[in-house]
Amino acid sequence: MPPQPEQRRILRTELPGPRSRELQRRREAALPGGLGVTLPVFVDRAGGGVLVDVDGNHLIDFASGIAVTSVGASAPAVVSRVRAQAERFTHTCFLVTEYDGYVEVAERLNELTPGDHPKRTALFSTGAEAVENAVKIARAATGRPGVVVFDHAYHGRTMMTLAMTAKEVPYRAGFGPFPGEVHRAPYAYPLRWPGGAEHCAEEALAELEALLRRVGPDTVAAIVVEPLQGEGGFVVPAPGFLAGVQRVARRHGIVLVADEVQAGMGRTGTMFASEQEGIVPDLVCTAKALGGGLPLAAVTGRAELMEAVTPGGLGGTYAGNPVACAAALGVLEMLRDGELLERARLIERTVRARLEPLAAQVPAIAEVRGRGAMMALEFVRPGTLEPDAELARAVAARCHAEGVVALVCGSFGNVVRLLPPLVIPDDLLDEGLGVLADAIRGACGGAA
Repeated sequence: MPPQPEQRRILRTELPGPRSRELQRRREAALPGGLGVTLPVFVDRAGGGVLVDVDGNHLIDFASGIAVTSVGASAPAVVSRVRAQAERFTHTCFLVTEYDGYVEVAERLNELTPGDHPKRTALFSTGAEAVENAVKIARAATGRPGVVVFDHAYHGRTMMTLAMTAKEVPYRAGFGPFPGEVHRAPYAYPLRWPGGAEHCAEEALAELEALLRRVGPDTVAAIVVEPLQGEGGFVVPAPGFLAGVQRVARRHGIVLVADEVQAGMGRTGTMFASEQEGIVPDLVCTAKALGGGLPLAAVTGRAELMEAVTPGGLGGTYAGNPVACAAALGVLEMLRDGELLERARLIERTVRARLEPLAAQVPAIAEVRGRGAMMALEFVRPGTLEPDAELARAVAARCHAEGVVALVCGSFGNVVRLLPPLVIPDDLLDEGLGVLADAIRGACGGAA
């Protein structure tokens, strides 16, 4: 196996460099503009906390392919299993002839997801597929059509999951009409709650109850919620909100679905973000980090719910592909001893120690928030909560120019999110945070 890239930031050219620019011209001639890009550099190899581009630049990775390569982009435990499986066979379709890797992944997820009730797992290819199948399962189990989702939610890009996603541009614009029977409730977003953070959970739950009274709780199959919102801005819900949502769901016989696609698989410092809220969802959706870079997703849930679907009603040609299952078993092996979960918690402590003092000095930073290796800064016009998307983009652009890959998110486009691999070395994390801090100071006109 080739050695991991040298774990330090190296800038040999401007970014993007000449070879990346050449490849970008080819891309533009061959691909539609609807496929966006954050940083137009082409990667040659990657591992640990570093991406090496085709011009030889070593970039600090604060994106992890949007929370996918949590154990690294070329982790030996993943690569060796993938290689061995690919040499045996790459595909049969589990619905035609079976293989043990699928069963092993399902067994591990049944064991790891919250709750000690009997469970079943079905595998899919993408997070959106998992969420959409969770809706199908909930509808089959309850005989009800409705789905409740929340403000600032992101659940995917299929037509059903776009109906569930809150952000209009760029995700929903121009693609409607969307499937019906989707109802949206307020998410307990403490920073922006009109009644103040101290009333956030109570009032958000009251609005959820009011929504259910309007639509009729006996028409709702599922409440689908991100235990820590992703694209919506890494919003950590007000304390007690999710436990309250669970109580509401159980009182009305509604299936509670936790979308753990971005927050799950160790990203927040526990295996699942739901654990930190003390909730036990009826169905849990996973993807992203589960496959270690290969497309794999899952719905894991109460056996009686999962068994409600008619035989043949779940699946897909590529769902639970054997090579992706092999990669997932490598990921699960690396997460088994809890060391990477502690790494995620250490990353949070490091980020807070570096950025919270800066936030106290820079009025444009409304909040540093998140959990584990899923951290963010929200930018506003000083003295207000008016979102400052232009500043967030400027901060990210300065990071990119200095070789740190950072992403912008949030319903208002004003949040810079940090998703470093859990295996990033301490000194590389610290260096990247230093670049980010300098980018904030520079974009804010040298304040602090």
